[in-house]
Amino acid sequence: MLTERRLADRRYPLHGQFSAVAKDIFYEGQPQYYLEGLGISGLTFTAFVKVRVASSFVHLHVDLGGALKTVSKAKRRKAIRYGKELPEETQRQIDRLCSLAVKHYLDH
Repeated sequence: MLTERRLADRRYPLHGQFSAVAKDIFYEGQPQYYLEGLGISGLTFTAFVKVRVASSFVHLHVDLGGALKTVSKAKRRKAIRYGKELPEETQRQIDRLCSLAVKHYLDH
């Protein structure tokens, strides 16, 4: 006769449970998307941004078009290669394009 052996696996979260109120507070304070990286497309040779939608595994590639045209070539390269900061106006334009793309994805 075989006996069932119980393993020492936990059936509850390691750091406690997420209450309904704490979950609402967390999701309200969470941004709509996370910017993961800036790059150049190998097919079209245009700039794009890799964005992860919050609370999901979905990654979007947002085409920037001419958003980086106002930035010098050296600053563009440093931003792409090393993640350096871009000018504030350019960063606002990138954020606007990303938020529009995420909103379009979530609506459809």
